[in-house]
Amino acid sequence: MKHATLRQLKVFEAVARLLSYSRAAEELCLTQPAVSTQVRKLEEHAGNALFEQFGKKIYLTAAGTELLQISRTIIQQFENAEHAMTQYRGVSGGRLNVGVISAGDYFFPRLLVEFAGRHRGVALNFTVHNREGLLTHIADNLTDLAVMVRPPVGMDTESVPFAPHPYVIVAAAGHPLANRRTALTIDALKRERFVAREKGSDTWNSMADAFGPHMAELPIAMEIRSTETIKQAVIAGMGLAFLSVHTISQELAAGSLKVLKVQGFPMVRNWFVVHRKNKRLAPVAQAFKDFLLTDGATLIDRFVPYRF
Repeated sequence: MKHATLRQLKVFEAVARLLSYSRAAEELCLTQPAVSTQVRKLEEHAGNALFEQFGKKIYLTAAGTELLQISRTIIQQFENAEHAMTQYRGVSGGRLNVGVISAGDYFFPRLLVEFAGRHRGVALNFTVHNREGLLTHIADNLTDLAVMVRPPVGMDTESVPFAPHPYVIVAAAGHPLANRRTALTIDALKRERFVAREKGSDTWNSMADAFGPHMAELPIAMEIRSTETIKQAVIAGMGLAFLSVHTISQELAAGSLKVLKVQGFPMVRNWFVVHRKNKRLAPVAQAFKDFLLTDGATLIDRFVPYRF
């Protein structure tokens, strides 16, 4: 193993965690052949097969399971060394690792650009996840800061709200309810089909909060993991949707989606910045957290206004 590299260990850890060469390649921004090559070289150094395949699925071998724990320890030690050195570089020249749930993908890059413009030389590592994936990144200490709507429960984290996050009910522009002037009741919505995010997502959980005991009575025609696909399904006439206002600004401007007037809506939650409570934030991470708390709400309102 003396000739194994940190890069090989990181590629191996990603494949072992995801149990997929293709998903690991996507996460690492590599080609699948490049991932396979790194794993094969590591197996040569280890003198053991690290994965075995049955059908289309891959599994860790006993040797792979053992090496996974060692690899994570080594990777963590290198990250600790990098964070320690970052303390001496200050904000400029530091590296910011930040993850966000998919609804934030519509405005978050512009926040990062604004922050980077104020702090020249900052390196950015920005990843987008569903709720489950982001919680895993927090738990595995793979991100400095996480931006989400519903802070984790039962995890040793610190969560601070920094901006409002409104949700609305949307319909296609040609839907019979699209131009209704009086506010709809929840009972009226029970007669309409809904296209919804998958159970367990932040959007699904917020939708359950909004509808309370009526949630079970809503006709959910389809659950979809992609907000973009949900919007296209609604535009095509498949039903209504409960969505973050921050995800629909372009469709509202184009007139392809309409926000329905519904009693109790918009339902407003908050965006939170989250990190592990015992995590020692590098200067760049602390600066970005302060940036969100000071300017995040104003900038989000500028980037994706929700006045309608």
